[in-house]
Amino acid sequence: MTILRREEQNKVIPLIVIVGPTAVGKSEIAVEIALRLSGEIISADSVQVYKYLKIGTAKLSPTEQKGVPHHLLDFLEPDEDFSVAQFQRLARKKIREISARGKLPFLVGGTGLYIQAVIDRYQFPSMKGLRGVRNKLRNKVEQGRGGELYEELKRIDPNAALRLHPSDYRRITRALEVYYLTGKPISSYQKRASLRPSLYQLAMVGLNRNRSELYRRIELRVDRMFAWGLVEEVKTLLSLGYNPELKPFQSLGYKQVIQYLKGDYDLATAIALTKKATRNYAKRQLTWFRRDSRIHWFFLEKETLKQQTLNEITGYICRSIPFCVE
Repeated sequence: MTILRREEQNKVIPLIVIVGPTAVGKSEIAVEIALRLSGEIISADSVQVYKYLKIGTAKLSPTEQKGVPHHLLDFLEPDEDFSVAQFQRLARKKIREISARGKLPFLVGGTGLYIQAVIDRYQFPSMKGLRGVRNKLRNKVEQGRGGELYEELKRIDPNAALRLHPSDYRRITRALEVYYLTGKPISSYQKRASLRPSLYQLAMVGLNRNRSELYRRIELRVDRMFAWGLVEEVKTLLSLGYNPELKPFQSLGYKQVIQYLKGDYDLATAIALTKKATRNYAKRQLTWFRRDSRIHWFFLEKETLKQQTLNEITGYICRSIPFCVE
């Protein structure tokens, strides 16, 4: 069994980071590696933090977690505000706690900004006057002028705009807020953080598959989500009084179901649009992660090669982190 050397724990904390596009198999691979390396997993997913959203977020069941402790899952009400800065603070606290127990912390997920904010020396800019600016931007979105915001972002921060979908008004608004309040594009803060040494001894693993296989898995996942009751899950949440405009309901699957329930289109269209949006999201995730040269990529193939892949990933991690002993 691989363990953490006690005498090394006062040095820079080791951190395993596992990233990749949605539906690639991150969660399952992370559990298997954590079992081998006596690890605990911190979820880096901006939607899995919310309670009750299970089917559409593809959260692992307790059985699928195989006894590996998982952190930062299911701890927020759907109507609670939550920021990248809050995630950074909570995740770093969990990393210290896991390491203090002599375990290896794993940061696993597909939300690139969450991961970058944790591993790099990312400092959030002062946002004095935020409420007024935010209200003005939100009013534009509510007036159907969200496209103007994206065009504005393309002009002032093309690097940030390139990574965002034109209708991802929440993140577009956030990027514009930073610029209007600080005079600097949000991408400049992100770039500055990545140029400095990480807070941790990193072993960064990227998982990918060939495009046709990844898209097949995405479509299969979406079909299963709807077959397993995604529509009923959303109906239950709405019946509890949650506003359909809340942030978690703008995420993949939930947004399309809500539009279906509003009568904007039929169920078949909702499923097709969810698949399309998820494929596009996977492409944006890969664009984000490919910018980070610290990530060592592994291409996953047929399940018959799973043990070989697990061996290769474990070997890479233990070559990268001196605290890891095979």
